Amino acid sequence: MAADIGELLVPYMPTIRVPRSGDRVYKSECAFSFDSPESEGGLYVCMSTFLGFGREHVERHYRKTGQCVYMHLKRTIKEKATGASGGGLPKKKSPRVMFELEKNEDFNSEDYEYEDEAKLVIFPDHFEIPLPNIEELPALVTIACDAVLAARSPYRRQDSDSWEEELKGSKHENSLQQLDNGVRIPPSGWKCAWCDLRENLWLNLTDGSILCGKWFFDGSGGNGHALEHYRETRYPLAVKLGTITPDGADVYSFDEEEAVLDANIAEHLMHFGIDMLKMQKSENVNPVEDIKPRISEWEMVQESGMKLKPIYGSGYTGIKNLGNSCYLSSVMQIIFSIPDFQRRYVGNLQRIFDYSPLDPTQDFDTQMTKLGHGLLSGQYSKPPMKSEVIEQVMKEEYKPHPQGMMPRMFKALVGKGHPEFSSNRQQDALEFFLHLINLVNRNNNGSDDPSEVFRFMVEDRVQCCQSRKVKYKQRVDYIMQLPVVLEAASNKEELLAYEMRRREAEIAKRPLREIVRAKVPFSACLQAFQEPENVTDFWSSALQAKSAAVKTVHFASFPEYLVIQVKKFTFGIDWVPKKLDVSIDMPDLLDISHLRATGLQSGEEELPDISPPIVMPDQPKGSLLNHFMESPDIDESAVMQLAEMGFPLEACRKAVYYTGNLGAELAFNWIIAHMEEPDFAEPLSLSGYNEVSHNEVGLAGGASSVENQPPEEIVAIITSMGFPRNQTIHALKATNNNLERALDWIFTHADNEDENETESDVDAESQITTNAETEPAGPRIKDGPGRYELFAFISHMGPSTMSGHYVSHIKKEGRWVIYNDHKVCASEKPPKDLGYIYFYQRMCY
Repeated sequence: MAADIGELLVPYMPTIRVPRSGDRVYKSECAFSFDSPESEGGLYVCMSTFLGFGREHVERHYRKTGQCVYMHLKRTIKEKATGASGGGLPKKKSPRVMFELEKNEDFNSEDYEYEDEAKLVIFPDHFEIPLPNIEELPALVTIACDAVLAARSPYRRQDSDSWEEELKGSKHENSLQQLDNGVRIPPSGWKCAWCDLRENLWLNLTDGSILCGKWFFDGSGGNGHALEHYRETRYPLAVKLGTITPDGADVYSFDEEEAVLDANIAEHLMHFGIDMLKMQKSENVNPVEDIKPRISEWEMVQESGMKLKPIYGSGYTGIKNLGNSCYLSSVMQIIFSIPDFQRRYVGNLQRIFDYSPLDPTQDFDTQMTKLGHGLLSGQYSKPPMKSEVIEQVMKEEYKPHPQGMMPRMFKALVGKGHPEFSSNRQQDALEFFLHLINLVNRNNNGSDDPSEVFRFMVEDRVQCCQSRKVKYKQRVDYIMQLPVVLEAASNKEELLAYEMRRREAEIAKRPLREIVRAKVPFSACLQAFQEPENVTDFWSSALQAKSAAVKTVHFASFPEYLVIQVKKFTFGIDWVPKKLDVSIDMPDLLDISHLRATGLQSGEEELPDISPPIVMPDQPKGSLLNHFMESPDIDESAVMQLAEMGFPLEACRKAVYYTGNLGAELAFNWIIAHMEEPDFAEPLSLSGYNEVSHNEVGLAGGASSVENQPPEEIVAIITSMGFPRNQTIHALKATNNNLERALDWIFTHADNEDENETESDVDAESQITTNAETEPAGPRIKDGPGRYELFAFISHMGPSTMSGHYVSHIKKEGRWVIYNDHKVCASEKPPKDLGYIYFYQRMCY
């Protein structure tokens, strides 16, 4: 028999591999479904790719790859037998546990035991070879099987907060120079000192400068002023504003070119008036004051104390918490309650699965489809059998009923390369929502983009206070941020009385059982959203100088689904992150038609379209032109990242240059697309760049018509936003392939694009696009009436976005449903007034 099995395996030996240290063995979750070894059909692990497949999907992999040998894993969970006294009976033989899997939290080890079964299966005849079978199997096959059975979970790195563990201490942490320049950093209102950006800001720990970070391929980031500041001053360490907590902060070393740990971060921040130690102390000084309100909020949001009826079936599948993953669960439940996302992914399931790449675990469409199908199919949300319920009632004991899915593969993919979403820490649900929108945009591949339902155009109107001239500019957005106006609370007297009682209780060190929160009218918040905003440090093109201005915001279009964030999270004067404990009467029906933009009005005069002069510090007069004739900077850190992967150094330099210094990931895509070209590894030639004549340099400091073809990667980013290809190429050429400036160019030249286009701007690729002149300028939007109905909201419990818990409520089939991780129940009293993110859908007429 041994010889027969050995001979049987001989033709397949080249396809059987022994897992190496870098190989991921997916033996706990199917690549296309949430089947596992505990599922009825078990799990099949390919002995070549080490991908896992449920019984329904293994045939697809076999047909696509021709791989014939799989290891079939089956785990059976049994309730331990009990003796007369109720205790577990001793067993002569311990339960068989052959392979290491993540612990199933539904079944504790005291009452349940595992019995594992493994065997090799040869397709297409499904010939089975039980394991272990050392005597009959060839040595190589035995080694491969043992390695697969012993392999650790590919998600084990995520199960611990390993991102922090990987960071090393900075070499500057004990010798950092800090200037005594009197700089004190306020807890809010930050802005880049070199531009007007108010996000992705970094505080230099030497001189206290606040500057923006790099621009990233997903559309976030800044203009790289923090890095430029380092190149000028050599001040090495910076901390990201918004990440400072009592436990630490995100610190980056420009000198070491990586994120680092700063053992003296508290001392370094104290130098600028940021007291981390006080933050720690203030959170623990009065546990009665700190904890009691949270408990009340938790009870109200989760509807504790009510007998909530569980709901099962399609659309009512829960998502198990993977450790602070509730932010992901709450967002994805709402995403796949929207028909456009259902059609895009689940509606195309067969096509997406059939044409998925050889490694579907790294394909965004595949994993979105897998998650959507899991939530909507009802396969993982089945009620307990009546016999089981009767048995539990008779025995007066509760037997756990497994519910929900564990989307480890999805979480690993969407968080890949992201320092926060790849970790096991709690995150901001709104930031994850925007991160997901970016991923959907980048991976739509010309298909229908379901994120268009959230997309709308914003019109910013800025008026110079001195010249009274105006400037209108449109931009894309996905969320409406609603300010919280505490001054408009309708129960001010009650709040003052409560504050007095709270202080008395604090002095007496006794608990205060009652809780009074501010009741802020929604109308006051909406009015605050419409109020003009003062713009300081505004450069007026009419005056050719700095001036004061006022800015107002209106909707140039209304989205199909309006997402409103209530701005509850802020910082106290002592830099302690806190959440405003408020109740806002969010309406079920919302009409914001009056916020529709009107554009340039009769009698208004526009500001001249002149850009501010570019200030080049420490540069001689006339060096502006020389700046554009010199070789551009190349991000050497990105070059080295690619070179470490084994690519030729010159090819890496070209990849970084031709993708506009936008990061290693975008450059990697360029390498994959061009590595077959004969001059792939040839040195980077910048002669075309150096030959730009003086006539090609505009007065605003930008190249007006550089003849090089825009990088395809940047073209793809802009076209994925909905802009026509020919317009995208025209804009990039007019702005020297600068993505951010190209987007601004498209909006400001939408009306006269055809007039300015010349034959030299039309290349072979743009000519392929037929009827391009008739395509509408701007991104694809789904404009319509501004009347909405509330259909979902996400609530947060806890003191800040870095801790606590998220729960979502969704209106389905005429009733409200609460999704609390794996528990899905009919809502009795949805806390609409305590939400953090609200989702409104356009009313149908």
